[in-house]
Amino acid sequence: MPLPKWELARSHEAVCTQCGSRNTVSVFPAAFQQHAPTLAEGAAEGEAACFDHPNKKAVAACSQCGRFVCQLCAVEFGGDVWCPSCVTAGAGKAKAATTESARTLYDSIVFTLPLFSLLLWPLTIVAAPAALALTVLRWKQPLSLVRRFRWRFLAGGVAAFVETGLWCWALVYLLTRAGHK
Repeated sequence: MPLPKWELARSHEAVCTQCGSRNTVSVFPAAFQQHAPTLAEGAAEGEAACFDHPNKKAVAACSQCGRFVCQLCAVEFGGDVWCPSCVTAGAGKAKAATTESARTLYDSIVFTLPLFSLLLWPLTIVAAPAALALTVLRWKQPLSLVRRFRWRFLAGGVAAFVETGLWCWALVYLLTRAGHK
């Protein structure tokens, strides 16, 4: 039995007119438009067309996958426009899916910091402890959007540990030598 359209437009709950059962529904916004989409609304030459309806003009792009959607397919969710496929894929999840396009590569920073600081060796007194701190603080953080391994953390951490050890040895040596004079 079709649910009453006026009740669907008013809330997300509708009561069946035949059996009286309460139904929770989510309706595409285009279902409440005053006019039905016509062929005159189709995409003209050079305009973007809907991914699911190639004869319809696109009104937005899905904020999740980037597909163009027509007025019938556009679903506003959390201030964004979603396509029906992304709505289906995200159904039942509490929050909107967001894509991550970049990530800071701390493993590469830890690897390069102690090695490049050797070019201006006095900088190693700051760079080596910084690399050790980054190794400890960021070890469990995801590395990259693509598959990477933690060898950069290990190699950079070892180089930073050696540099820090050499600075400590140099300071102890200079202090003990100054004490003998």
